[in-house]
Amino acid sequence: MTELHLWLRHEVRSTERRTPLVPSDARRLVDSGVTLTVEESPQRIFPIEEYEATGCRVTPAGSWVSAPDGAVVVGLKELPDEPAELTRRHIFFGHAYKGQPGAEALLRRFAAGGGALLDLEYLVDDDGRRLAAFGFWAGYLGAALAVLQQRGRLAAPLTPTSKEELDETLRRADGDEEFTALVIGALGRSGRGARVAFHTAGVEPTCWDLAETRDLDRPALLAHDVFVNAVLATTPIPPFLRKQDIQEGADPARRLRTVCDVTCDVGSELNVLPVYDRTTDWEHPVRRLRENPPLDLIAIDNLPSLLPRESSTDFSAALVLQLLEFGAGGAWGRCLDRFRQAGREFGITEGEFRHV
Repeated sequence: MTELHLWLRHEVRSTERRTPLVPSDARRLVDSGVTLTVEESPQRIFPIEEYEATGCRVTPAGSWVSAPDGAVVVGLKELPDEPAELTRRHIFFGHAYKGQPGAEALLRRFAAGGGALLDLEYLVDDDGRRLAAFGFWAGYLGAALAVLQQRGRLAAPLTPTSKEELDETLRRADGDEEFTALVIGALGRSGRGARVAFHTAGVEPTCWDLAETRDLDRPALLAHDVFVNAVLATTPIPPFLRKQDIQEGADPARRLRTVCDVTCDVGSELNVLPVYDRTTDWEHPVRRLRENPPLDLIAIDNLPSLLPRESSTDFSAALVLQLLEFGAGGAWGRCLDRFRQAGREFGITEGEFRHV
């Protein structure tokens, strides 16, 4: 552990206020002998002074490009477009293993620079279970936004808040009409979060998981007012909602008015909601998919950043345990194996990954 140097980078996305490591967990790493360098960031929910107080080194935003060769760069979301060649090992959510747009280009940047992607989505135990995830908060916020949209109270642009403030807006008010809600993937992390948000809003959702989707009752799905998709597919499965299900006049009995896709696998063959071609965002969180009858979509790919303190604290508590065991084998070894496999799927040879 004494030789490990972690480099916590600034997030380039302006709406990303989360961090994979909070100051209290940074202290655990420093106390264990890890060298931890933290980039300054104007938007990170935790100020740089809190990291500095734990013994972290402080450096300007974006300086990871000149970090020592052995440093492991830690982040959450996408890297900037430059440099074209990526050296060093990088820990973040790459979204590059399911054929998403830009996936091959990202992997070739790593191949060109001799670096490696240790994708947090694939940091799993021996049974394939995620070891650090934002799923609960993604589901919670997805359902919360869907409730507010259905009740006509979703204001744009979205801004980060606290759970206490969000819960206050969720609670049912006089004059709010009752509506029905469906959560698919209800037993997973995201599904549990969605269920909690619906309960806070005074809504008892219908809960479907594997047993209910093996032979999907699509008319029953369309009979709900609100639908939250919390399924992270790992192999292709029949879609839950198809374009023909929602085309103008397709089903005059359709009650479905609000869809929130927590997973946001748009552009991937694993997308279970192939009814849209681009995500929504904080400035424009809702897109009207159909007019008659109306159908609105929420598909924001960094939902947990709307509750940056709560979601970062939970995620960091799980991730720090894995970083304390960082090495070539175990969960991190599986991450590296999955990276190489993804490269082969794009025709990138082992020789091109020669340095990792």
